[in-house]
Amino acid sequence: MCDACGCNPGTATASVAYKPMHDTATVSILRNLLQGNDEQAAHNRRHFDTCGVLAINLMSAPGSGKTSLLESTIDALQGTLRLAVIEGDLETENDARRIRAKGIPAVQITTGTACHLDAPMVHEALHAINLDSIDVLFIENVGNLVCPASFDLGQHCNVVLLSATEGDDKPAKYPVMFRAADLVVITKGDLLPCLDDFSPARARQNLRNLASHAPVLELSARRRDTLTPWVRWVRSAAAARRARVAQPAAVCASGQRGMQAPAA
Repeated sequence: MCDACGCNPGTATASVAYKPMHDTATVSILRNLLQGNDEQAAHNRRHFDTCGVLAINLMSAPGSGKTSLLESTIDALQGTLRLAVIEGDLETENDARRIRAKGIPAVQITTGTACHLDAPMVHEALHAINLDSIDVLFIENVGNLVCPASFDLGQHCNVVLLSATEGDDKPAKYPVMFRAADLVVITKGDLLPCLDDFSPARARQNLRNLASHAPVLELSARRRDTLTPWVRWVRSAAAARRARVAQPAAVCASGQRGMQAPAA
């Protein structure tokens, strides 16, 4: 599917799937790809830290409700935090238009064939955002439970959405994605009474089986009353980021992810 990360069987790097694992040339290409991305991600993170901006990477399968959650979050945080959004999709500006309709700056990245965002794409989008004028940047990644987890964008927190309309075994099936999560959000919770094949308890257990201690929230973007823990988490994470940046010795000078997000 993707010409960027080597998961497309039609690309040269994808041929690694058909070559012996000791193919050092192919391993070297992939290592160089990730190294270049990580260097750009560290550069992005320095931009965020300089401006005291919290960057949150939203990841999930397609259709889990990332954009709907952002719309509801914008309504809930209106007047308390200044927000901006980077949208990632293969084609169209549909999601960015939805965010702009809420009065929030949104930059659309159309990746073409790439099934994930990467740090250089995000850096290019940052040229259209005044970081000095925002508190939180949401990066809505391309809908995909595989490749996005492998590419650092410069974010401080990873939030993985799991829709109630998906299987509760997704954490077991996609361990790399869910191990990368600082927070897991079960979305479309209003549908749970109608579903007998999704158990939030089983989803949590599958996450814990990965040795992940990430908090798990349940909500529905359609029900404002269910958003309180999520909104509290975003506010707490933004406040923690501002406090961290205010202490020069504690700023993420190492250029690595890993800020401990507040517990839900």
